[in-house]
Amino acid sequence: MKKSLGVLLALLFVTTAVAPALAETVLEKINRTGTLTAGTRTASIPFAFINEKNEWIGFSIDFLEAVQARLEKKLGKPIKLDKKEVTPATRIPLVANRTIDVECGSTTYTRGRDETVDFSINFFFTGSQLLVKKGSGVKSLADVAGKRVGAAQGTTNEKAVRAQQPRADLVTFQDHAAGFLALEQGKIVAYVTDGILLAGLAAKTKNPKDYEVVGDLFTKDPYSCIVPENDSKWRDFVSHTLMELIDNGKYFEMYDKWFGEKGVVQYPMSAQVRNFMIMQSMPE
Repeated sequence: MKKSLGVLLALLFVTTAVAPALAETVLEKINRTGTLTAGTRTASIPFAFINEKNEWIGFSIDFLEAVQARLEKKLGKPIKLDKKEVTPATRIPLVANRTIDVECGSTTYTRGRDETVDFSINFFFTGSQLLVKKGSGVKSLADVAGKRVGAAQGTTNEKAVRAQQPRADLVTFQDHAAGFLALEQGKIVAYVTDGILLAGLAAKTKNPKDYEVVGDLFTKDPYSCIVPENDSKWRDFVSHTLMELIDNGKYFEMYDKWFGEKGVVQYPMSAQVRNFMIMQSMPE
């Protein structure tokens, strides 16, 4: 009896000791550590990439810095932005296990993923297309039946190709840089990902005019930031940061900086998308 009571007391002690740590929110963690740990990409031009000066820059980096600045204002102290590289295969697990506090790169908000992690409001809209060498004869998804096509592992693009063109010989890669290299070397006839990312890959090659983005959008891919599940305060904080940027016009300045006429990749915002972005911003 004494032994059973001792075991019970020990279990109660462990549960009590662990409970506060498990209950710590992301905002509490950031306040305690003084660090915002953010995941993003290194080759998703122009969202997040390493430039020729070895600087980590991009649209997503600018947004993460805006989150950092708003955290400093809320918490009343300096907050370090610790950027971690993620891949399509690692981004969701690293947020789900809380290794990183937020991932903001080029991730599509899907209902399936929403079962594992949470998402901010949308910050970008695009869809799947194909990048090919000019003169390849490939103009749409229908043209890659029986041919080798590349896609990043664990992406909505990979899933879409398998579902919509099962006759394609699909090859998966860890990241877009590896997929583009395979296209460049003639190992695949087309690389599939979101149209904006394909435009970025082509824009950064030595001979951009040798490549073209083809085909209609065959998926819808709204981008959002990933945050851990069941932490609405943190999810709202990230979303509200974006809402503030929309309201004060800085979001549209950021968009023009990276996607406008003088941007790294030209991808004009349609009136429909602009209206949707504005409508996402809830009243204070």
